Amino acid sequence: MPEQSNDYRVVVFGAGGVGKSSLVLRFVKGTFRESYIPTVEDTYRQVISCDKSICTLQITDTTGSHQFPAMQRLSISKGHAFILVYSITSRQSLEELKPIFDQVCQIKGDVENIPIMLVGNKCDESQNREVETSDGEAMSRKWKCAFMETSAKTNHNVKELFQELLNLEKRRTVSLQIDGKKNKQQKRAEKLKGKCVVM
Repeated sequence: MPEQSNDYRVVVFGAGGVGKSSLVLRFVKGTFRESYIPTVEDTYRQVISCDKSICTLQITDTTGSHQFPAMQRLSISKGHAFILVYSITSRQSLEELKPIFDQVCQIKGDVENIPIMLVGNKCDESQNREVETSDGEAMSRKWKCAFMETSAKTNHNVKELFQELLNLEKRRTVSLQIDGKKNKQQKRAEKLKGKCVVM
């Protein structure tokens, strides 16, 4: 399948088992699965608004293992934006993001204008927390990137994560909302505003 030039490519990195696939599946399909199935690489597509026209948000869910360095380099070189995921229940998973961030810097050069989001997933498991929110915030300041804690399981901050990432894009205007084209539900909701409906 040929690459569309107006695709907006987001790449999701992180150690195995931190919830990369769970975040992507929760965002794209609204689903969550309890069982863990390791990923080699999956790509998901979602239609979004880009510079007042429609384009495709292409999300690449990468492997958590280090067996495929060439795939990792290719994903970085093609990516427009990056989500670096760790689990708040594993300090090791945060440490494992450091070489990935370094590689993004090495391949992309100046990352100041590249949307990068550091994400502490599994914030619903606070009783097993190993990484404090302040540690994530400190790392994001060091890397000059944005930071958010999420839970794919409870759907906490998942849509917000992707919208915030798109908001960081300064080279063009990208949004999850498709401009000017309200869907039927939105139109109906607006029509019904202020009206009583007997069910």
